[in-house]
Amino acid sequence: MQPPLWQRLVTPLLYLLPWSDAIPLGFGEGGLFLQYPMLQPLVLPALPLIQLERSVPFGLGGLLLFFVLFLAVVRNPNVPYFVRFNALQALLTDIALIVLSIGFRLVLAPLAAGSLLLGTLTSTVVIAVLAILLFAWVECLRGREPDLPGISQAARMQLY
Repeated sequence: MQPPLWQRLVTPLLYLLPWSDAIPLGFGEGGLFLQYPMLQPLVLPALPLIQLERSVPFGLGGLLLFFVLFLAVVRNPNVPYFVRFNALQALLTDIALIVLSIGFRLVLAPLAAGSLLLGTLTSTVVIAVLAILLFAWVECLRGREPDLPGISQAARMQLY
């Protein structure tokens, strides 16, 4: 059964959360957006979310947004399953992205500052998140659950 139109239009917006966290990787040393400036308009859909995250003091905007989505959407049984599933999948993707970016900063940045390796890895992560974003948008608009390997299974286990 197809989800209602409002659910198919709202759920793609949830995937802007991991995209907003991938954007700084694209502007780092040797980042994708610096090498290819024509890709910079891809940042525009995430700007309101980035501004919202930065409006909370002490850099806690992302954490606050995470808890609001998790507690008000994912853990709320009154929210339709399609919205809850996509919200949790976007949050899990965001967690994986944050762990990767912390790993890049702690391990690779001191060892390979300004190197081709760091620029290649961060650009690969940005492209992967963009691919996830586009795939999820298309699937959500079609009314189907985006099936991301590993992430979808984890999201289903949490919701059942």
